[in-house]
Amino acid sequence: MLRRLLYLLPAAAFAALLGYFVAALLKSETHDPSELPSVMLDQPAPDFALEGLGDRPGFARGDLAGKVVILNFFASWCVPCRAEHPLLARLAETSGVPLYGIDYKDKPADAERFLGQYGSPFRTVGVDPKGRLGIDFGLTGVPETFLIDKSGKIRFHRAMPLTPEAIDKEILPLVQALQKS
Repeated sequence: MLRRLLYLLPAAAFAALLGYFVAALLKSETHDPSELPSVMLDQPAPDFALEGLGDRPGFARGDLAGKVVILNFFASWCVPCRAEHPLLARLAETSGVPLYGIDYKDKPADAERFLGQYGSPFRTVGVDPKGRLGIDFGLTGVPETFLIDKSGKIRFHRAMPLTPEAIDKEILPLVQALQKS
């Protein structure tokens, strides 16, 4: 009898593990693993002062005070940034909110060429050549987009390229709500 139970023990352990994995898979269907939680949400945007790209003026956190703004971290070497770029142009046109670009860990000449080729939807572009501001914002890569409210708090963060759905269903409604408050 005891021997029989010893033979069943591995089978029972296997069944328990199988149940655990099935439950995890079922739970993952309701959770989007591409959505990274941001510790920066509802926190004040980090203090910064950036030099401008090329002949563009730089900007600082203080320049953003009192208005709703969108910050987009991008780089010329970033393939998803190229795909996202037309959507940024659309966002700049439709949102009524100033869009600021932050050139992340990039060569200025490459970023100038990128913006010359694809156009610039940005009010101005600051440079973050060593990625220090990216660290302060908690960047995981580029492109990443932040929406900052009038009080300087981060109200939206997307750690992946924008999509038309994200713009229409997340960003624009939030922009409208924040502009009213």
